[in-house]
Amino acid sequence: QVQLVESGGGLVQAGGSLRLSCAASGRTFSSYAMGWFRQAPGKEREFVAAINWRNNGNTLYADSVKGRFTISRDNAKNTVYLQMIILKPEDTAVYYCAARPWVVGTHIGDYDYWGRGTQVTVSS
Repeated sequence: QVQLVESGGGLVQAGGSLRLSCAASGRTFSSYAMGWFRQAPGKEREFVAAINWRNNGNTLYADSVKGRFTISRDNAKNTVYLQMIILKPEDTAVYYCAARPWVVGTHIGDYDYWGRGTQVTVSS
């Protein structure tokens, strides 16, 4: 069982930056791949980024965030991060972290555990 709690969301102007954190409970965090997804009002939840179980492991990004978002993790702190720069109004959404064993996935159904989300609002 893994429990996930996101933090770091907020209101930022276009062009600004935010760093989201996701703290995980449980002793087996290092055996889980971690993903970030987001859901904008009236839209389906979509994949943003993922990192496999290693601290400097394989990463995947949605095309819409490549070059602007960076996912990283610190297994000693049971935490995964999403650094977001050059934010755009279309990045406005609730951001969720998710966990699945070992290797990255890009589909909602790939993930077994989910946090409750943190709101990111980007004003124009």
